[in-house]
Order: sequence, then C-alpha cells, then structure tokens
Amino acid sequence: MNSTNKQLATFAGGCFWCMEPPYEGHKGVLDVSAGYIGGTVNNPTYEQVCTGQTGHAEAIQLTFDPSQVTYQELLEIFWRNIDPTTEDAQFADQGTQYRTAIFYHSEEQKKLAQASKEKLAASGKFKSPLVTEIVPATTFYRAEEYHQDYFKKQPFRYKNYSVGSGRAGFLKKTWDQPK
Repeated sequence: MNSTNKQLATFAGGCFWCMEPPYEGHKGVLDVSAGYIGGTVNNPTYEQVCTGQTGHAEAIQLTFDPSQVTYQELLEIFWRNIDPTTEDAQFADQGTQYRTAIFYHSEEQKKLAQASKEKLAASGKFKSPLVTEIVPATTFYRAEEYHQDYFKKQPFRYKNYSVGSGRAGFLKKTWDQPK
C-alpha cells in the first residue's frame, strides 16, 4: 500500500483511553494515537490539558486505508462510543478537555460527519439535542507514551475506569452491546 491510500480521522470522545479500543485492530485502521487537539497551547502536556485551560480536547487520531474501511464506518464507531448529548463532559469526566468533537481533514469528511450527525439526531435514539462539534482539524499533539494503548498496558485499571466512569453501562444500555 502506498501513502496515497492513507487518510486521517480525528475524534474527541471524552477520555482518550476509552476511544482507542473500539478502533484498535479494526480492518483498515492502520494506527491509533491518543493525543490533544483543538487548543491554543503548542506541545501541551497531559497536566496542562487536565486544567481545562489549553482549549485542547483529549482525542484519538486514526490513520486508515479508505479502500478497507470507510470514513462513514469510522463515524458509526465514534457515535456508538460516546454520549453526544453531553456538553464539555463525558460520563464521570468533566471539563472542555472531555468534549466530543469530530475534527475533519477534508470537505468530504465534513459533509459525511454532518450527515451522520443529522441521521443520528433524526433516529430518535437520544431525547436531548446532539452537541458534538464538527470542526476543522488543527495540529494534533500525540500524548505521552504512557497514555498510548493504555487499555493494553493497564487492562485492570482501564476496565475499572471504563465501568466506574459510567461509560460501559451507558453504551450497553444505549446500544444493547458495547462496540
């Protein structure tokens, strides 16, 4: 595969630890990185982002092969792993750094993201309005190494966090099965 077959997708869905597993190992997803995007501080650290003062969101950036997985499929996974009705928070995590957002890399991604959001809103799945932002991608800063693949490095802590934060229960209740 040559580099022209690779594209980026960037999603903020609250804690980045919980957003990596749904994409890891998915057909056509070549790489998943945890990091920060959408703020004003260059090369932010986790400690800086945690203050909520940098404007950055915790996010994941995927490198994918569109001949193997469509951007629409990636969007469907995204929506099924967040609560799109909560502003500046996801489950137990509060603050703008935990907001939900789709950071698009092209006009085509923007169009597909908007259409997927409209479709979900019209589905009646959620009673409250969807507040997930759809905004242009800015510089993505890869998070510190200990955050990468946290669910693999610390499986017990990750599972406790996922359940304890309320995310796992919400996804199960909302979608009948976590994805």
